[in-house]
Amino acid sequence: MFTFDSFVLYVEDIETSKAFYSDIFDCEGNVLSPTFVSFPLNMGINIELKQLAQADPISKVTGGGTELSLIVKDSETLHHLFNQWQSKSVKFLQTPIKVVFGLSAVAVDPDGHRIRLFVPNQ
Repeated sequence: MFTFDSFVLYVEDIETSKAFYSDIFDCEGNVLSPTFVSFPLNMGINIELKQLAQADPISKVTGGGTELSLIVKDSETLHHLFNQWQSKSVKFLQTPIKVVFGLSAVAVDPDGHRIRLFVPNQ
């Protein structure tokens, strides 16, 4: 019936957010317009950034109400990403911790969107 394409995050400053995601994803986003950047991830899903002031129709949605959940292959990789992102001054709300569904850590982007890295229980 339909195919999932992307997840759009509204951001206050497109350049700040583009730099943040380029750094943590270790890739350059595709600039589709001066106010819209796309980061293609695996399985055909894109994380896209849209300058909030340019949303059409107008939106009053702000950061912090969403969470990107990214599965990591194992605990070693999660700890590596945690340390790497911390060295890039990424703010974490939760350091790596064992939770009911696995090992998890939660970072936030410049707009307050949550980014959960996790290794699910086997």
